[in-house]
Amino acid sequence: MAKDAQECSGADDQSRIRVSVVAPAHNEFENVPELVRQVGDAMQGIAFEFIIVDDGSTDGTGEKVVELMAERPWLRCVSMCNTPAGSGNGQSAAFHAGFRATHGELIAVLDADLQNDPADLPAMLKLIDQTGADMIQGDRSYARRDNVVRKVGSRVGRMFRRLILSDTIRDTGCSLRLMKREIGLKLPLEFKGMHRFIPATVKHMGYEVVEMRVNHRPRVAGETKYGMGITKRALPGLIDCFAVRYMRKRRRPVTGREIGR
Repeated sequence: MAKDAQECSGADDQSRIRVSVVAPAHNEFENVPELVRQVGDAMQGIAFEFIIVDDGSTDGTGEKVVELMAERPWLRCVSMCNTPAGSGNGQSAAFHAGFRATHGELIAVLDADLQNDPADLPAMLKLIDQTGADMIQGDRSYARRDNVVRKVGSRVGRMFRRLILSDTIRDTGCSLRLMKREIGLKLPLEFKGMHRFIPATVKHMGYEVVEMRVNHRPRVAGETKYGMGITKRALPGLIDCFAVRYMRKRRRPVTGREIGR
């Protein structure tokens, strides 16, 4: 995977990259060109790379990214391996693979469906520098125009996360975030659904998380990919809350130091 990711790299000097932007994509062929354009525009003047993780797409998403790479040395492609026929390994797995392909000091994350606004990334970078925080978490809640069912579901979800995990993050489902690379590499994203608990897990590991209001836009092309509704999101999410709490209690320090003779 590391060799393949390096071969996709358009970065001239990996050691100079400040921000690695990562976006998982499953069947986002229609959105990828505009996504690449907006990220390129937003990150002007910043040493960056943009990694799109093709998570088992069947519509030519990966091929479109490779085509766009020809004139963009900062654009890279990571293709997920061993994906089920016709589907992907999921957002958590795509983040896991994408984070390990990064070379930047910081990792920025956003969805590939254009609902997150790449124009918010420079402000996030400025805020992390000003505050000295370890992660900036986007908050779309003030800008969303959800229906009643979605609003009630979000409030119930926040209530359970607060009760079970002491999670005070307002919009933990927002993928738009900026974090130190070391954090991204520590997250247990090889487990399905763990991307929903990134802010809570980061705080539990002792890092400082600062929330920032970000823009939210409606999807203009393609379809929602990563599970919606009560049976696909709410109930598994509740079960995952208990699983995360269980894993928290069993986490142990893993750092050590060599001593002389």
